Amino acid sequence: MGHDKTPSVAKLETPFGLAVDQAKADSRRLGGTLERKPIAEQVTTRIMAMIKSGNLKSGDRLPTEAQMCVAFGISRPPLREALKALTLMGVLESRQGGRYTVTDLSPTRMVAPFNAMLSVTEYDVTQHFEARALVDLELTRLCAIRATDAERQKIRRLALDGRAFYDDPVAFRLLDIEFHRALNEPAGNALIFALAQGLYDIGLDMRRVASTLPGVIPVSVAQHCEVADAICDRDPDAAAAAYRRHLEHVVETTVRAIELTGGGGIDHA
Repeated sequence: MGHDKTPSVAKLETPFGLAVDQAKADSRRLGGTLERKPIAEQVTTRIMAMIKSGNLKSGDRLPTEAQMCVAFGISRPPLREALKALTLMGVLESRQGGRYTVTDLSPTRMVAPFNAMLSVTEYDVTQHFEARALVDLELTRLCAIRATDAERQKIRRLALDGRAFYDDPVAFRLLDIEFHRALNEPAGNALIFALAQGLYDIGLDMRRVASTLPGVIPVSVAQHCEVADAICDRDPDAAAAAYRRHLEHVVETTVRAIELTGGGGIDHA
């Protein structure tokens, strides 16, 4: 990556250029750590810092590449590398005319690259459920602490409603989606919620097979009720423990489904 400057063009005195100056000053105050990183990574970090500080907001249109090269004092190759990285991260989007715009930065959009990565990664049931445990258990704890009375009653109702679907896997799967959403939403963290949804959606074809196995739905319903009882008791530790037992059941039945189908045709969507 090039380290050349662009001395022939005067430094821009624009809000963007001033924000870059502030980012450089911040990096020097922190011991110059950024200055030892590759140029593209430095630029990525600085643009992200400008977004975090409010210097750049959703919908803002970035300067032209030529202007940004002047502001950052770099050549185009590392700048383009940084812009490409930010685009892949979902932070920027390229619009007609070659100018980049800051995206809406919603949690769902921000985790879209994560979900896209998962969609092309070979399915590993162990890694999948290790990730679910990390994300879902924390959401369950937060739900037990933060849920309103109405939200707790909704969780209990959805758990109990599952008893009507012991012999109807399709209906149970629809109810299961609503139950998990009802658990995740009261936590009040939209970003973790989006991550949890992406992880839930992985391997749904195996869950479809698993839900048809004898005895699987009654066990899941009973475990949902245990989680709901702990949520209603406002006991985060008991809720997390009950949810962990439920995940262990889901892992076991997913493995059985994979064995029955030969592991083929995993659908990550």
